[in-house]
Amino acid sequence: QVQLLESGGGLVQPGGSLRLSCAASGFTLEHYAIGWFRQAPGKEREAEGVSCISSSSESIYYSDSVKGRFTISRDNAKNTVYLQMNSLKPEDTAVYYCATDGRRYYSGTYCPALDVDEYHYWGQGTQVTVSS
Repeated sequence: QVQLLESGGGLVQPGGSLRLSCAASGFTLEHYAIGWFRQAPGKEREAEGVSCISSSSESIYYSDSVKGRFTISRDNAKNTVYLQMNSLKPEDTAVYYCATDGRRYYSGTYCPALDVDEYHYWGQGTQVTVSS
């Protein structure tokens, strides 16, 4: 079984920070690339790719909208991937999901494209609201 669980969301003022966690069960997370996606209010059929980290952590990708503000990392001892979000803006308000394609690659530097069709296993999401 491959199961992911997000946590750490909440209400924060513009300019504030949150750290999201993606915990894995049923598999060893360090062997898989992990992506973060988000769905804005009223956009339940659309998900925006935010970030990806390869299994070795040697390859990391950020969307232009979050580059310089968000940082993705992993703690293999805790079987968890984190998304540190700083300088939050109202437009960051969304449900945030972590996901994996569930495939092992020979190269630990590979990250699937931030396209929902490339990812097969998803958590249930955590709400982030940025508002004054």
